[in-house]
Amino acid sequence: MSRAETPRAGASRAGASRAGASPAGAGVRPGPLWTLGLLRSELLTTFRRWRTLALLGVLAAVPVLIGVAVRIEMDDGSPAGGGGPAFLAQVTNNGLFLVFTALAATLPFFLPMAVGVVAGDAIAGEAGAGTLRYLLVAPAGRTRLLLIKYASAVVFCLVATLVVTVCALAVGALLFPLGDPTTISGTRIGLAEGLGRALLIALVVAASLTGVAALGLFVSTLTGSGIAAMATTVGLLITVQIVDQIPQLHAVQPYLFSHYWLSFADLMRDPVHWDDIVRNLGLQALYAAVFGSAAWARFTTRDVTA
Repeated sequence: MSRAETPRAGASRAGASRAGASPAGAGVRPGPLWTLGLLRSELLTTFRRWRTLALLGVLAAVPVLIGVAVRIEMDDGSPAGGGGPAFLAQVTNNGLFLVFTALAATLPFFLPMAVGVVAGDAIAGEAGAGTLRYLLVAPAGRTRLLLIKYASAVVFCLVATLVVTVCALAVGALLFPLGDPTTISGTRIGLAEGLGRALLIALVVAASLTGVAALGLFVSTLTGSGIAAMATTVGLLITVQIVDQIPQLHAVQPYLFSHYWLSFADLMRDPVHWDDIVRNLGLQALYAAVFGSAAWARFTTRDVTA
């Protein structure tokens, strides 16, 4: 085998092809279309991984399990909702509430865990596979590549949330009646408005995960092991959730990224209570800015050898 045909040379060509440019084009300044092409390539790579598909499959299964369990309880004549997630008691009367119940059940752990796995693997996974420095050979630049990795993680936040929402809506429509929902305030709104609020809640939940995505991306720049980065991100997530439940630490809890996650329930009030929702979105923006800046500072000064 000649030197030009070694596995390392083949990996170099593969990395350059994935970035949409050859090593010879390293002096070319990429334009917006080139950047969009790189983002498209990154999204395709992310959503073609078996790990990503498995995570989405688990998320899709949660509303199915909740819906089937509530239906079995209803057929047995048992009251639903005792000690369960928010909105569970209303599911039997209106399948639309299965959307809110599924989001309330998955947001504390399943959704952020999935995002943490994807974001934690973003940079460390490339380094562990030996493809990171070949991606940097293309004219992307470290800042552009980091932004694309974060954008891909944010898209995953949205897709994962919509998977839960759509599956819950489909299961709710199949197993329970759909009608005009009753808000937490006791007023009735039209089904169309209820669907609109469900979509808005899904967008708020997706935005609530952007802080976790930034944290995972920062952790991913600290190590060359994708498994270590994913485990650390999920470990930090669990730690923050525990701290948020300890009454003696109430002074720091409003600054934890998970503290206002369930504020999306205020969108089902009439009128809507925006205070905690705005606090939640502002807190996520702060986490994204702080950990995004930390990730940029680390990645742009890092000696990439793999």
